[in-house]
Formats: sequence, structure tokens, C-alpha cells
Amino acid sequence: MSALHPVLIPADAPEAAAAVPVRFVVADGPIAEAAQGWAGLNGFTGKAGQLLLVPKAGPGADGALDHVLVGVGKSFDPMSARGLAGKLPTGVYRLEAEPEAARKAALAFALGTYVFDRYKDKSDRQRPRLAAPQGLDLDETLRIAAACELAREMIDTPAADMGPLQIETIAREIAEAHKAAFAVTTGDALLEANYPVVHAVGRAAAPHRAPRLIEIGWNLDKIDLPLVALVGKGVVFDTGGLDLKAAVGMRHMKKDMGGAAHVLALGRLVMQAGLPVRLVVLVAAVENAVSGDAFRPGDILTSRKGLTIEIGNTDAEGRLILADALTRASEHAPDLTLDYATLTGAARIALGPELPPLYTDDETLAEGLLGAGLAEGDPLWRMPLWPGYKAALDSEIADIKNDSAAWAQAGSVTAALFLQKFAPETGVWAHMDVFGWNPRSRPGWPEGAEVYGVRAAYAMLKGRYGRG
Repeated sequence: MSALHPVLIPADAPEAAAAVPVRFVVADGPIAEAAQGWAGLNGFTGKAGQLLLVPKAGPGADGALDHVLVGVGKSFDPMSARGLAGKLPTGVYRLEAEPEAARKAALAFALGTYVFDRYKDKSDRQRPRLAAPQGLDLDETLRIAAACELAREMIDTPAADMGPLQIETIAREIAEAHKAAFAVTTGDALLEANYPVVHAVGRAAAPHRAPRLIEIGWNLDKIDLPLVALVGKGVVFDTGGLDLKAAVGMRHMKKDMGGAAHVLALGRLVMQAGLPVRLVVLVAAVENAVSGDAFRPGDILTSRKGLTIEIGNTDAEGRLILADALTRASEHAPDLTLDYATLTGAARIALGPELPPLYTDDETLAEGLLGAGLAEGDPLWRMPLWPGYKAALDSEIADIKNDSAAWAQAGSVTAALFLQKFAPETGVWAHMDVFGWNPRSRPGWPEGAEVYGVRAAYAMLKGRYGRG
């Protein structure tokens, strides 16, 4: 998000004095008498998605706006304000809503201004701006919007320009900005450092796109603080490996590093807020490529934890690299571990693209994440770590296999059960199987990268550990 042209401006900024009011109207609800005739003439009834520009009346108005009416349907969902950025003409606006609803709507507005135009002419790019509602923590709101924008830009960027090295560079910049420790293990050094599965999945890539394990450590010297571990899947492009995907399945696989983007965004928010925790961010960044050295179906890999894994399908690689990364997280004895991954198509079959499944066996953590998700307009849906499906991961010749038996069918559940084998035994753990993508375009939600569960997790962490 540009520091020179922020989409949210302070309430006392000079431009805010002339901001155009935006008024939210429920379906068939009251409209100010002065605007009733104009609303009727234009068929505005408060139906969800309707927007009406109300001009000033009288001589000298010259077409200037008096206010804007926005239809919200039966009730006002603040996140619907995300669509305003794509509908309003260039200018400065202010929201007329209750303080908490205005806070959420202001963030939604900022999220809705995102445009991925790295490869386009930006000469005509203009965005409407919003005067911050009274009482809004403007810096915090902009930080959250900027974190989501960072993750979306990473996911939207083609794999040729967002490889393991580029993820490493972004992670390093985040660490340096917050005086955090930074370490990266790359290529054959992964074998020496005992990250054998990360190495196996990524070794077929070109040398300049070698696999790596990236680790950020913040506040680690403050041993009295609880430790939070964030673990992200960073598959920069997924061909499927030797179990090659069809073209339609490969088209958007630049987004398969979405888990890495999510945890880097969330980790940056935690550090910026100075939450009273120790923080470890772990990203396994690889390209699942095809070459003479690619790992094969039938191979048996020995993980960092020491468990052997039979490879049934090279396209089930995300859980493999997370196995080593989660094992590394466990070595820090975390109080709380969250992992994010664009892991399974089965999650989309179960819940669609907009509602990520949440897996955890801890009731308090589940309640905290689900409640924060509803409050922040960033919902999650809890799915079961159903023990009856554990047998689907049994292997005749290894400790576990990476593709579950067909009889279990529940691919997102069995993937989560696989990860549970490697999750830290200290503290509590949750896994989010995110899509990282909008499959349809509408105002405020362009087709392309999307961030799920980051705002929910950040709110949960603030509630669990308090503000710094």
C-alpha cells in the first residue's frame, strides 16, 4: 500500500473537511426527504449492491456530490463496504455508521482498493479515498490492509518472478525491519541440516530456484514470553511432479505458495504490533518441478522427525514440506502453532473457495479463531480431525504415506491428519487449508489472489496474548 497516496486519510486532514458522506440504507428503509425523489427516480430501494450518487441541488452545484446512498439489503454487513472502492468515483468520502461498524467498513474499503497492476500501465490508476472514522486506529488499520496487500501481491505474481529466492528476500526484509533473527538453509545444505523432505520435493528445480527452509525469530531472548510458531507452505509452482497435473489444474499454481504469503503477512503484523510473544516464522519454499532428479511415486523419504513416508503421489507435496517445517517448529516448544497452506482441492469441494476449513483438537483455540473470524468478517469453518480416517494413511512399507487410501474420500481431513503427525506436541496447533484465490471478479474482490484467516488469527492472537 502506497505511503504517498494512502487510501485512508486522517479524519483531521484538510481533504477530509470536504469528504462526501456515504450513507447505508437497508432495503425499503428510510431515506432523507431531500433525496427521496432522486432515489425513486433511479429505482434505489436499498437492495444489496445498489449505489446511488446524490448530487447537490441548487444554483452553482455544478454536479458536485451531496452524498452517496448504498444499499445493504436486510442488514448492514461492514465487509460489504469492500465493494465501494470499485464503484465510487475518484474523491474523498466518509462513512456514516456506528463506530464499530465504521471501523470494520473502513478496513473493508481499504481491502477493496487492491489492484494487481505490476505488469500494466499505471498512468491512469486512481482510487477513491476515505476519511478515517472518528476513533479509528488508522495506523493499525493501514498495517492490516498493507499486510493483506503484501500477501495478495506475492500470490498474484507469476512464478517466474516469485521463486524461492524472492520469498526469501521478502522474508529477510521483514526480519531486518523488525530486528529479528533470520536464517535460510538452501539446496544440498538442507540434507546436512536435516530437512530431507524439503530437499527431496524441491531438488528437481533449476539451481537458481533451489529449495530452502526460511526461519525468522523475533523476541527469542525474552524467554518468559509464550512462543508462537507460524508455518507456511511455499510451493512457488506446482507441476504435480512426475504425477503431472493436467493443464487446467496447473494454470493457477503460482498461488501454491499462498501459505508462505499468509504467514509472512501475519508474522509482520505480530511484530509491528509488538505483541508480547516470542515469534518463529517458518517457510518451506520449493518448486515442485519435473526433471531427471525429481522424487518419484514409490520412493520412501525419511523426514526430519525420523518418520518414513511412502510417496504415493508426487502431487501431494505440500504436506511433505510442511512435515519438516512443523518438526522444526516443535523444536522451539511453542505455546501455539498455526500453519497455512493451499493444500487440497478437497477443501474446496467441501466448503467452496471462500470458506477455509480450520483443523484443531483444542476447543479454546477453535473458539478463539472462529469467533475472531466472525467478528472481523474473515470466517473459518471447523472441520474434524476424524480419527477413523487415520488408517487411510497407513503404509505397508513405511511409517505413513502421503496420499490417503481412496476409501476415506475426505482428502482435506486426511491431509490434516497427516500434518497432525508432525505438529508440535507442546502447546496447541491449528491448520488452515486456504484457497488463496478469488475465482470470480466483482467490485472489491478482483479475480486473483485473496487472503483468508490472517485477520482472524491476528485478532485471536491479540485477544489471547494482549497488546504490546
